[in-house]
Amino acid sequence: MAYEVIKIKSEAGRCLLCENAPCGSHCPNEYAVADIIRSLRFENPAGAAEKLNKTNPCEGCSAPCMDDCLRGKIDRSIDIPMLLSCVEETVPASEQPDLSIDFCGVRCENPFFLSSSVVGSNYEMVAKAFDLGWAGVAFKTIGLFVPEEASPRFAALEKEENPMIGFKNIEQISDHTLEENLGYLKQLKKEYPSKVIIASIMGQNEEEWTKLAALMEKAGADIIECNFSCPQMVGEGLGSDVGTDPELVAAYTAATKRGTKLPVLAKMTPNITHMEIPAKAAVRAGADGLAAINTIKSVMNINLESFVSGPEVDGKSAVGGYSGKAVKPIALRFIHDLKKEESLQDVPVSGMGGIETWRDAAEFMALGCETIQVTTSVMQYGYRIIEDIIGGMTDYLKRTGAGFVKDIVGKALPEVIPAEEINRHSIEYPKFIRRLCVGCGRCYISCYDGGHQALEMDENRHPVLDPAKCVGCQLCRLVCPAGAITAGSRIEKDRKIQKS
Repeated sequence: MAYEVIKIKSEAGRCLLCENAPCGSHCPNEYAVADIIRSLRFENPAGAAEKLNKTNPCEGCSAPCMDDCLRGKIDRSIDIPMLLSCVEETVPASEQPDLSIDFCGVRCENPFFLSSSVVGSNYEMVAKAFDLGWAGVAFKTIGLFVPEEASPRFAALEKEENPMIGFKNIEQISDHTLEENLGYLKQLKKEYPSKVIIASIMGQNEEEWTKLAALMEKAGADIIECNFSCPQMVGEGLGSDVGTDPELVAAYTAATKRGTKLPVLAKMTPNITHMEIPAKAAVRAGADGLAAINTIKSVMNINLESFVSGPEVDGKSAVGGYSGKAVKPIALRFIHDLKKEESLQDVPVSGMGGIETWRDAAEFMALGCETIQVTTSVMQYGYRIIEDIIGGMTDYLKRTGAGFVKDIVGKALPEVIPAEEINRHSIEYPKFIRRLCVGCGRCYISCYDGGHQALEMDENRHPVLDPAKCVGCQLCRLVCPAGAITAGSRIEKDRKIQKS
């Protein structure tokens, strides 16, 4: 049981998350095997327990699910009985927390939206997402022109067994005509009146921004989002080049406000040092809220045979937008900067950038976001992830005693302080849990080659700390694959322990 969390994370992470997964087709107990594994993968153990609701679920079973597992065609099948045996029963709470939230005066049934991208680019796609539980969509950016797109247009950053920790695209705005897009918005609002439609727009001059805003309102949008931040638009006065220019941001925000009475969001670019500068310009010009971050300009995966980066388009490539889990820390930093700016503290923010699980979403909300937008995770795993985002968030709120999702908004902001105020007069030593140590020596290697040479290995292949050398960086804790190192005692530096 000591390594249960590690085993669940590792084995569930191997699952291919198949469409119409065959692993449950011959389950004698008719468990929703694939859904249970997906819930474990996306940090929703309560959701997994709800689907299983059994103790010793696979006792006496010959595990035909493993014979059907498609992962077995690659290396070995997922150990499904082990995963199901790790699911713990939960006691349903008597009261369900309220996930609804108001954003720019618009009521949202939950905070979770599709962000403006290919995942929300026509009626059928968005309707499917709405049916599964997404509260709204920032529809793929609409302009008065249809761009010429490249093929291929995506590339991914790999690390070890993970095929996509980062994602690059060179896609532009909607490749549907204006008339088609307006038709999609009208149909969606007619058939899903309680869902929230954010119409993302991009004009090439003030007149176009005004015209597009008016058309979006007439089509039934609830909110207008000004795309000042797409890093791969082709043409002068478009995309992220606008977002780095406070004067253009202000002019186009004001132009958008002239065309609509709806709330207006300014979607900001991270391709800048101080996002708060153009953000303040947008708010002064009338923006009711902000959206951040859009993708980050990037060059990815140089092919060392052809020397072309990805995605390779007929032997060439271009700078594109970087997204995915790897950008989350960057996104959170910009959200922090916006919400710490005094004049922006009360401005609603819709956050995005590397969100895959409910935990990611909760981190953005804890730094001040009221709503969350998702793209890259949907592109990998599908709209179905909303079940575990909602389920995981609901369980978290129950466990923490929060009655409303809005209760966590901004709670982390006071805990992020200026670097000069951080406690630098004490040391927190690592604590080694010998019974969990497997003797791999990863902590020793990292400490010696990348730290302060404060560890030695004893005859049992266990690490021994030299407190005189240890500075409390805790690199050892971060690299330990067995969870055998935790935070230990904190003492003042003038009382630093000397090696005996």
